Amino acid sequence: MTETIDPITLEVVRCALVAYSDEMATALRRAAYNPMIFEVQDYCVGLVDTAGELIAQNLGGLPIFLADLGVSVADGIERHGLDGFEPGDALVMNYPYVAGQHLNNVVVYTPIFVDGKVVAFPAVRAHWVDIGGSRIGFGSTATTDIYSEGLQLRSIKVLKAGEWDADVLQILKDNIRIPESSLGDLRAAIAACRLGERRIAELCERYGLDTVMACITEMRNQSERLSRHAVAQMADGEYTASAWMDNDGQVLDKRITLDIKVVVKGEELTIDFSDINEQVKGPLNSGKSGGIAAARVAFKMLTLPTHPVDEGSFRNLHVVLPEGKLLNAKSPAALGQWSISLPTVVDTIIRALADALPDQVPAAHKGDMSGFTFHGIDEKTGSRFVCLNINGGGWGGRPVGDGPSACVSVCQGDVRNIPIEIQEARYPLVFTRHELRADSGGAGRHRGGLGLEIDVEPQQAMFTNIANERTTCPPWGLRGGQPGAVNDTIVTQPGGQPEHVKKHTGLALQAGSKVTFRTAGGGGWGDPRERPAADVAEDVADGFVTAAAAREHYGVALTADGRVDEPETGRLRTTQADVARR
Repeated sequence: MTETIDPITLEVVRCALVAYSDEMATALRRAAYNPMIFEVQDYCVGLVDTAGELIAQNLGGLPIFLADLGVSVADGIERHGLDGFEPGDALVMNYPYVAGQHLNNVVVYTPIFVDGKVVAFPAVRAHWVDIGGSRIGFGSTATTDIYSEGLQLRSIKVLKAGEWDADVLQILKDNIRIPESSLGDLRAAIAACRLGERRIAELCERYGLDTVMACITEMRNQSERLSRHAVAQMADGEYTASAWMDNDGQVLDKRITLDIKVVVKGEELTIDFSDINEQVKGPLNSGKSGGIAAARVAFKMLTLPTHPVDEGSFRNLHVVLPEGKLLNAKSPAALGQWSISLPTVVDTIIRALADALPDQVPAAHKGDMSGFTFHGIDEKTGSRFVCLNINGGGWGGRPVGDGPSACVSVCQGDVRNIPIEIQEARYPLVFTRHELRADSGGAGRHRGGLGLEIDVEPQQAMFTNIANERTTCPPWGLRGGQPGAVNDTIVTQPGGQPEHVKKHTGLALQAGSKVTFRTAGGGGWGDPRERPAADVAEDVADGFVTAAAAREHYGVALTADGRVDEPETGRLRTTQADVARR
């Protein structure tokens, strides 16, 4: 530590920067028009320096945004120059081949001036419910180039020295299906950034700009030292793992391969994506920073999962990602479903290190960004609606316990689902079931977490998008654990038979139809026969596991009143062990 910074000042500044990011997030959430922001919390908020490097990020929000705030701001600095900003400016950015994501994830940022000089940028990325184009909501697999997916905005000034650019606003209003929502979210993001401007100015007034910047430098150096120490505990070596996605939504009989190599050498860790699938025709691609973000999420989970995020956390992480790959697609590739593969990418990186960290790596989780979209024209009000929501699923069993149930993916962090009451109040939908999905968690000494089973009944004609993934690559088990159940969607039209649907964009639904979403469970960890029989009986009593599955997968027999049948259980487990040895 430099002699000019005392440890107390350092900690005050460190905590202040994170607190400011959290306060900005609160302002965004309270002012937003869109439930994806104020309920689901599909956003991230942070502070970025003039080199485009992350200073601090809010504690909630999406981990998968770890790489993208900085590159978005850096692009604006390159385009405008630091002397091209004025107090009161506000910029919007979603250009996908820099930001790496689908166009709905819009970054808004503003310059912070101290003593007449730009010193940093508060930045907000949030999911707008619509950005124009042919793509509506989640799950659309119909697009094949970026131009059909909506407006591309590359560090455009919507406010210049505090004055709205009326032409830019008119373009947004005329090209977005629900402008009152998206433009309301734009104003909310700007308000959050203005709060960040004030807080940084107050911090610099209290301690002086030089001290604050010196604290930021030392924060990053500390994060780097901790990260290097964590990697040094891993066994040196070259590790590999593979997984795959079902298809890209266009070429349905071709799997999308994810072959990943991880190299540990001393304090340095390299994630090599050279052998992943080439970019695809459908919208499953992401830009380069999307691939880097996936690498960062996995790296952070394995090194400093509870330490505040800053750029120093990743100085000893190296990412090899050739252009033209699924995670670094070239223009004009479609990126509408950029996030779908990333949870599986993270899972696969972690799986590769299972031997390097045998007591720390869990089995696979649900492995997708599952959610749903219902959209149409409300017959009562005549207005257009787009209902989006996130569905949870199971996480993998762990070396120390069962996997959590009904959780979002590792890439989604603290996002939430929208309460049923809000959805039914805002949209012509009725939910008749929302419960844990029995037998969806993979069997193991530590059981995988459970997915969900959700029944939705449209009250009028409308459309839905369905994009199930990982139906052929189930969430894998580890150390003898069994895989979890895969995603499944069942559509029953009035008077028709239930139909299992894997992928369909804009599926027409009639009033009285029913859509059942069955989300994936997590893989099991360890031999299921080593799970205490009493724990299996408790799972059956709770409805997590059926009696038939208890017998088949765990070798546990139950009496009519739910107690463990000790003699039969002993026989079953001995027989299953003999079969396994043969």
